[in-house]
Amino acid sequence: MTTDATLTVTGLAPKGVGSVLLIACGALAREILALRAANGWNHLDLQCLPAILHNHPERIVPAVREAVAKHRDAYDRIFVVYADCGTGGQLQAACADMGVEMVRGPHCYAFFEGVDTFAARDEITAFYLTDFLVRQFDAFVWEPLGLDRHPDLRDMYFGNYEKLVYQAQTEDPSLTAKARACAARLGLTFERRFTGYGDLQMALAVV
Repeated sequence: MTTDATLTVTGLAPKGVGSVLLIACGALAREILALRAANGWNHLDLQCLPAILHNHPERIVPAVREAVAKHRDAYDRIFVVYADCGTGGQLQAACADMGVEMVRGPHCYAFFEGVDTFAARDEITAFYLTDFLVRQFDAFVWEPLGLDRHPDLRDMYFGNYEKLVYQAQTEDPSLTAKARACAARLGLTFERRFTGYGDLQMALAVV
């Protein structure tokens, strides 16, 4: 299995074995591969773009366009496994322009919990982590915000948050412990919600 560190900066190349290509965020690789194996979805091939693009959402649309153009002729169908992910509707517009479908929702936190359920909660003071983001907390949160060098900035960044919500895709006590420690580092209360794969499983089931 490709490591989280590799998925963060490099991504994952397709193997060319399926008839449908999923172009996805590297942060979703483990979940997609687990769903494919559990359900026997051998028609699905997977390319993951670097997960660190989430810290630079303006780079997501060009990267997805490039991947679609590169692989369009090799697959019967292409499905984009990103939500809007901070692109301000540009990814949805690009997918429509290219004639490919994508996952519904504003971001992965919503489709893991269920887009409608997430919207109904309206939790503007919650900070969310998934399994991947718990494992890669330093690379995606602590270091990019400079908190490793200037921990005194923590309250400036997180002073308006009240809790950290860990959306657990798996039952892993070690990840729960690490998520709880992340909440403590941010000075937030901790809540764990087991979401499993949420709407992601339903979206891939019909691809």
